[in-house]
Amino acid sequence: MQKILAAAAAMLTVYGAYAAKPTYLDTEKPIEQRVEDALSRLTTAEKVALLHAHSKFSSAGVPRLGIPDLWCTDGPHGIRPEVLWDEWDQAGWTNDSCVAFPALTALAATWNPEMSRQYGKAIGEEALYRNKQVLLGPGVNIYRTPLNGRNFEYMGEDPYLASQMVVPYIRGVQKNGVATCVKHFCLNNHEANRHTTNVIVDDRTLYEIYLPAFKSAVLDGGTWTIMGAYNLYNNEHLCHNSVILNKILKGEWGFPGAVVSDWGGVHDTDQAITNGMDLEFGSWTNGLSSGKKNAYDSYYLADPYKERLASGKADPKVLDDKVRRVLRLMMLTSLNGNDATGSMCSDEHYAAARRIGNEAIVLLKNDGNLLPLADGKKVLVVGENAIKMMTVGGGSSSLKVQHEIIPLDGLKAAAAKHGLTVDYARGYVGDTGGEYNGVVTGQDLNDNRTPEQLIAEAVDKAKNADYVIFVGGLNKANHQDAEDSDREGLGLPYGQDAVIEALAAANPNTIVVNISGNAVAMPWADKVPAILQAWFLGSEAGNSIADILTGDANPSGKLPFTFPLKLADNSVHHIVGTGKEYLGTKRANEDIYDVEYKDGVLVGYRWHDTKKIKPLFPFGHGLSYTTFAYGKPTLSAPSMSATPAITGEATLSHSPEQMRRASIAAGNAITITVPVTNTGSREGSETVQLYLTDVKAPVARPAKELKGFAKVSLKPGETKDVTFTVTPDDLAYFDADAHAWAVHPGRYRASIARSAGDVASTLNFTLK
Repeated sequence: MQKILAAAAAMLTVYGAYAAKPTYLDTEKPIEQRVEDALSRLTTAEKVALLHAHSKFSSAGVPRLGIPDLWCTDGPHGIRPEVLWDEWDQAGWTNDSCVAFPALTALAATWNPEMSRQYGKAIGEEALYRNKQVLLGPGVNIYRTPLNGRNFEYMGEDPYLASQMVVPYIRGVQKNGVATCVKHFCLNNHEANRHTTNVIVDDRTLYEIYLPAFKSAVLDGGTWTIMGAYNLYNNEHLCHNSVILNKILKGEWGFPGAVVSDWGGVHDTDQAITNGMDLEFGSWTNGLSSGKKNAYDSYYLADPYKERLASGKADPKVLDDKVRRVLRLMMLTSLNGNDATGSMCSDEHYAAARRIGNEAIVLLKNDGNLLPLADGKKVLVVGENAIKMMTVGGGSSSLKVQHEIIPLDGLKAAAAKHGLTVDYARGYVGDTGGEYNGVVTGQDLNDNRTPEQLIAEAVDKAKNADYVIFVGGLNKANHQDAEDSDREGLGLPYGQDAVIEALAAANPNTIVVNISGNAVAMPWADKVPAILQAWFLGSEAGNSIADILTGDANPSGKLPFTFPLKLADNSVHHIVGTGKEYLGTKRANEDIYDVEYKDGVLVGYRWHDTKKIKPLFPFGHGLSYTTFAYGKPTLSAPSMSATPAITGEATLSHSPEQMRRASIAAGNAITITVPVTNTGSREGSETVQLYLTDVKAPVARPAKELKGFAKVSLKPGETKDVTFTVTPDDLAYFDADAHAWAVHPGRYRASIARSAGDVASTLNFTLK
């Protein structure tokens, strides 16, 4: 209350000092004019105060000018509960529960930009309701190794898919007047040693694989903030990196927004000043032991910055550039004049979470059409993940939810409608913890029985069931799907393979539901007739899983990354080994690990396709309860010009969508149309995928690359045409010597596919 009164008093002071509303508060004025007006009124001390935290999740405003503090919140799957001002411990609020939305791997698995827009709109409304100006997400780091503990927070292995999915999320959030903070920029592709990993990667790989989703987020999505990564590139930490932040982000892409540090990602005042950092958070400097009243004054961009400015060692113009970016962020959020209040835990948000979850679940296998479950049958559910809450844990994306429907309860809720009898057996004991930063699930998952006793009980019950549904996979404990640690192998933990093998031997109708944000080994895949990939689905997880199992929803998800048969089949581990080699080489007498990206552009399916290594399940794979037939594709023209509408260095500063629009406007494009028919007995959705191949490339290129997809919903017997537009820009590769995107004349092949491993048809065309 005191803070509210102080802010009100400050506003009265402001309005009393000026006859008319000051320009910086006048939302009718252009933002840049407002920014310059506010900047002109600030003292040096006030400018510096805008650039660093003064609590765990806020940076200072300017009380005398009525400029409020800037508040951030962790996402990207839900709004984090409130913590104490200067502690990670819970603040003890009773009204800070949220809706947990499906993890971003699940969102990517929908292959549906409209789901992404709905996701962004809903989570943005929840952030607005809680008076948060910056949502710390979404994440778009590329899935490079299945051991990365944080893959569940990202959008898969393909830069095109991630680019297409991140843009509507950003637009949905920011329409609420809440900024997205797209993270972690960039090359943050594993969690172990994340603060001390120096990535060595060639420019072509950087621009083709690891930058495109961020570029789309900036130039097509218009994100208002970007978060730096913990790791290093070119021996500079990525929260103050001259190449990534200054040259590429703010230079080539012309990013006008603010760069936000990850919590503890800033390490040096001089580099933070000169190398592109704008807002510093979480730099655990201990000012109190230095005799300062406020530890935040010891941040790298706090008193040390003021000292450099006072002594002439820092350029005031650089300071003003940083302040402009932060002020611009405030004008777009807290000072935008928007009277909307958002909403929290609404029926609409739960419905959106369930809808997204339904579209995200991937039917990996369904021999004999075992699924959906027939009505009136006896069902045995086995496995810890059927009863374990998954919204608590995993790192900064851990949430405090109003409710979470666990899979067992979701199936029990659907049982009456479908006449099912549902029983349960534990099967295995894994992680019985249920607490993160003071949020406690309240579940007691302890079970002192031996593995043999647990399996025996499950097998005994399985013999009398019509269906056995094993719900297992990973959880959010350390060394599974969790921030700040990586997995220790591709296999399932807690002896789950033995449980599945025993169940499959006892009952031929065994269905495996894998809950994870990563690929897992499935040595039993040939022994079970049906497998679902169910992800971390948030508050409505159990309802979504039940919707798919019972057939109330028809599965339509597609994998956003490859499931390898074994870890050695993944590009990273095939090259360097299946142990800790992927973490790089530690320097002598220095706590830095050099990690060379030797796989280059051959990440994920690009590696499997090019090297002809068969995966367990390919990128883009996903089945349905209906069937689809692809007709003969047609090509609008056999060739197009090799001269793009935008060429050379200019290709670095234009967004992918701008490039495409320019080529199409110039008439320099071809269209590919394929009819798709629902040949089954129920309505369903199919994602048609377009891959392009450079048949005779002047540089080494992948066997094929995703360059288009479209999700189409069809009633039984219905046919719709799916059309893709291809421009020369879709065929480009990054020419590192010229430092520009390049295309060359020659023959190309377009593949119309159900997945990277299932091509329905191909067409050839020429670039003249």
